[in-house]
This record gives sequence, C-alpha cells and structure tokens, in this order.
Amino acid sequence: MDFRYIGKSGLRVSSICLGTMTFGSTTKKDEAFKIMDKAYERGINFFDTAELYPVPPKADTAGITEEWVGDWLQTKPRDSVILATKVAGAASGWFVPPIRHGITAIDSFHIKKAVEGSLKKLKTDYIDLYQMHWPDTIVPIEESMKAFDELVREGKVRYLGTSNDTAYGLTKANEASKYNNLARFESIQNNFSLLNPRFHDELANVCKRENISLLPYSPIAGGVLSGKYNADLYPEDSRFGIYMANKSPRVQAMANRFVNEKTKEATKKYVELAKEYGISPVTLAVAYSKHFDFVASTIIGARKLSQLDDSLAAFDFKIDDELMKRIEEIQKDILYPMG
Repeated sequence: MDFRYIGKSGLRVSSICLGTMTFGSTTKKDEAFKIMDKAYERGINFFDTAELYPVPPKADTAGITEEWVGDWLQTKPRDSVILATKVAGAASGWFVPPIRHGITAIDSFHIKKAVEGSLKKLKTDYIDLYQMHWPDTIVPIEESMKAFDELVREGKVRYLGTSNDTAYGLTKANEASKYNNLARFESIQNNFSLLNPRFHDELANVCKRENISLLPYSPIAGGVLSGKYNADLYPEDSRFGIYMANKSPRVQAMANRFVNEKTKEATKKYVELAKEYGISPVTLAVAYSKHFDFVASTIIGARKLSQLDDSLAAFDFKIDDELMKRIEEIQKDILYPMG
C-alpha cells in the first residue's frame, strides 16, 4: 500500500481516497456501506465528503451524505480513518449551494455554524481535513483564514484545505496565513484528469514550491474515461444521462463540459491505449492522476460496488516513461478537451 503525507501536515493517507458525493442520490445507503467497507478493507484510510452532498445538490437532500458517512464511521476505529469534509460557501462555481442550513458565505459566522453541523452529522468530535469547497470572492480571505485557524486551535479541525481554487487564490490565502501566524491550507482539491490536465499550467508549480498537495477529484472525468459515453446512446442510469435530462441550465452546462466531441475523441484514444496495456481505461485514468509528486491522494467514486475494482487496480499499476510519453502525445493532439 502506498501512503503519502498531505502537504506539511501529519496526515498520512492512502494514495487513493474514497469520495462519497453520490451517497444519498444515485447510491442507496446499503450500497454506500458496501462501497465504504470494501475500500476500507483494501487499505483506503482516507474518505472525503461535504456538507452539501449528495450531488446534484438540492435543499431537501443536503447533508444526507455526511449523515451516512457518520453512521458508517461508528463501525470503525475513529483513528483508523482520515476524514475530510468541506464548507460550501458562496455560489461561485457549477452549483448553487442549498440554503437549507444557511451556509451562504465563507465568513466567520458561517464557517463556525457549518463545522458544528458537520461534526454533528458525522458523529465525531474532530475533522482531520476541513476544506473550503469554493472560494468566496466577497469575504476577505483574512477573515476566513482566522475563522479556520480558530477551529484548529479548538481541536475541532486538524488541518485545512481548499478546493476549486486558483493559483492566485491558493497563494493569497496562504500568504495571509503566513503574515498573520495562522494555520494554512495544506491541500487543494481540484478537477484533474487525462481530459483536464490544466493543473499543470501553474497550480502544480505552486504546490511543488510551497509543499501543498493536490487531491485530484474526478480522475475518470465523471465516468467519461470509462468509454461508456462514446456509445450512440448514454446508459439510462448514467450520471450525465441524468444530468442532460435535468432542466437546469447549470446542470446541463456541467454535462456538456464533460461530454462533448473533444472529450469523446480523446477518450477513444485512451481506451485503445489501455487495451494495449491490458488494463481497464478506468485503471489507466486513476493511475495517471496519482502519478505525480504533487499529488497526495486521488479521489475516486463509485455509484455501485461493482464500479470500484477498476479504480482500486490503480494501486498496483504504475505509469512508466514510455506510457507517459504516449499520453502526452494525445494531450498535445487534443488540447484541453474539457475546456
């Protein structure tokens, strides 16, 4: 088993993390428990959730995932699990955070309210990694970092991270922490995959120079890299098949970002490449996302137990120089399929 440290923290995590964002929407509770049990048995000690999960976020389902993860956590020794969750914050990305719990900003009041809610739902007295789900462009980052720091000092949170952030946002936040003697962000959780390698453009440089770890999410691009969306008809129960049927322009925009002519063209090449190496295209995709030295742990997901094996196979598959060269050739041939 491959374990790595997150940033400068004391969190030693498995190189694959289990994400839980479908638990409570397309994944029922008994199946979610089976998925978490299998991941744990295979050596995964790192589990990621969020206060607004499951996705797509809705006011009447927000918080269900944390509740289920909390129930499952009662079946395991607490110190055997590295638990991460997120505070939703302002609507500045692909979703509008539900206001069921009153979380609308990354200010001191909402951060403290959010963490108490997460601790209660997760049925624990501390969170190992507490992350800002989306940057807040209104509240001064100094206020946010001071509130996060207080949670660390109180022992409710061990370490901090950000998500869906930019090189500027990550650097500004950690400079604010440095000059105010506050706890800093040890990690950044961003989209990173064979179809979306933009993290290399600048954020990877920040992470390497500042010893901050990337926790890549969507390593198989929401299932696109499995090849299932290259068929004429999408599977009926598929994530983006469901999204495309949604009337929300935001949800449809997300689906179009993941499933388009460029992503399908690139995926076809990756499927053929994986076949040459005798592995699943999912295994290739996860192995790619965990290959780099700035990555601590790659976040995988599964809507059902049978989807887990191909991702877990990436524990044992390493990308060599020749394979990486061929991957880079595809990326140069089809630039930024996800925009």
